[in-house]
Amino acid sequence: MHMKASNLKYTIKAKAKSNINMRPTSEAMTELLTLLFLSSLAEEAKTKAFEEKSATIRAQHVRAVSKKVLKKARG
Repeated sequence: MHMKASNLKYTIKAKAKSNINMRPTSEAMTELLTLLFLSSLAEEAKTKAFEEKSATIRAQHVRAVSKKVLKKARG
């Protein structure tokens, strides 16, 4: 849950099929999309925490909005 963006990029590359070669521009796009997703997830979790009158963003807030953010990202 507490992964940094660089670790997340490594995880994405590790889970990709081994026969796929990513060019530097594709790696940059993957990193930018990951950061964009994380920032939108954090913004939605912040809103959810504010709605529940909580001073901190907890894991339950992130879980509550993750499905919503993923649906928004898909289409």
